[in-house]
Amino acid sequence: MSKKLSEQKKQMTTKTDVIISILKHTNCSTVSEEAVAMDASVPVQVANNVLRELREIGFIEYEHELIELTSNQRIKLAIHAINHGTDIESVCKVLEWKEFENFAAAAFEENNFAVKRRFRFKASGRRWEIDVIAYSEPIIVCVDCKRWRRGWGNSAIRRVATAQAQRTEALAGNLQSIQREIGLGNWKEATLFPVILSLFPGPVKFYSSVPVVPILQLQNFLDEFRGHASELVHFKSVLGPNLSDYVDRCE
Repeated sequence: MSKKLSEQKKQMTTKTDVIISILKHTNCSTVSEEAVAMDASVPVQVANNVLRELREIGFIEYEHELIELTSNQRIKLAIHAINHGTDIESVCKVLEWKEFENFAAAAFEENNFAVKRRFRFKASGRRWEIDVIAYSEPIIVCVDCKRWRRGWGNSAIRRVATAQAQRTEALAGNLQSIQREIGLGNWKEATLFPVILSLFPGPVKFYSSVPVVPILQLQNFLDEFRGHASELVHFKSVLGPNLSDYVDRCE
């Protein structure tokens, strides 16, 4: 039994090394099987076996005998690796931050939200930035993309959730003056929701009614969002010309 477990662990380590190599080399280009094997320090045939498995389950594609991945495939492959025991920090080192944001933006766009990435604005005498703003009248979802690191616990999530709620409240309070810049057109009102989006599940699903959503569960979250919106922390803003700024925090 011990020998069998040792062999399984070895196979898992090999698969992890191959996946990390794929992610490392497919950010902006294609990569050959031989290059993956060399970088992962495994025999070509062993690498080929892992690549064949990944291809069969739809995680990778080939273009002229070279491995080619879209940003969404890279995200899914990264999460597959984490789910099978790969160290989260090792995966994050080979995953571009913009890919994470783009994956989130695409999910919202597929659900009929318009999206702005890395939106910067001024409010309360300081500058603010929100990773992704997704809006569909009268809803605005303000997303902070996070990659949990080893040792992150409730205190870290508390800081992240509190900070995102503050960003969202600041945007709500200043929304009327920048509504056309965002693309809200003739909206008369808006309800803004802070959301934390994580690459991998954290220790809690909510903190002070701010949802913490693993990225592969984002679609489920959006499917159920409107039915549970009243249970989430949110900020209401009245918009339109000749109205004073107004924000009312609802919890």
